[in-house]
Amino acid sequence: MNKGRLEAFSDGVLAIIITIMVLEIKVPHGSDDFNALIPLLPVFLSYILSFIYIGIYWNNHHHMLHGTQKISGSILWANLHLLFWLSLVPFVTAWMGENHFAYSTLALYGFVLFMAAISYTILQQMIIKTNGKDSLLSIAVGKDLKGKISIVLYVIAIPVSFFIPVIAASLYILVALIWLIPDKRIERALEKRSSI
Repeated sequence: MNKGRLEAFSDGVLAIIITIMVLEIKVPHGSDDFNALIPLLPVFLSYILSFIYIGIYWNNHHHMLHGTQKISGSILWANLHLLFWLSLVPFVTAWMGENHFAYSTLALYGFVLFMAAISYTILQQMIIKTNGKDSLLSIAVGKDLKGKISIVLYVIAIPVSFFIPVIAASLYILVALIWLIPDKRIERALEKRSSI
């Protein structure tokens, strides 16, 4: 199977997700001064966080597929699984922003992020299984410490959101900061292999 179709489809879905999120930011009516934007601040902040998350997934998904040679049916389904969870990001983003980061909205937001991280890990493992333990992705990912730390932080943040929402939000921001720079492990492995 050709990975070009998988990449194109995934890119299209991620672009639609970002478009849906920005459409959730409603223009204030009846006032033309900057004070009218103040009530939109929680919506805008939740949009920024989610935009960064979708960007992180897009970057790392691109790097992961760049180091992939073979595509199988299990990879296609694992990719759809990831896209399913990412497609819920606009809904939980809007709910969280419109309700000013209320504890239940933070918990659901964290659950969707947790499931996206799990599905990304499954996709990664399906690619490694299909391409072999000596594949570029397998060598680059190694023990995937960043991925495991992210999942642990989500597991902590979800219940914490019911008691101290600001800490849960901070943990979601921390995970985003951990992943903000695209995964250099794959780039380094590609450079190393091309120089051999």
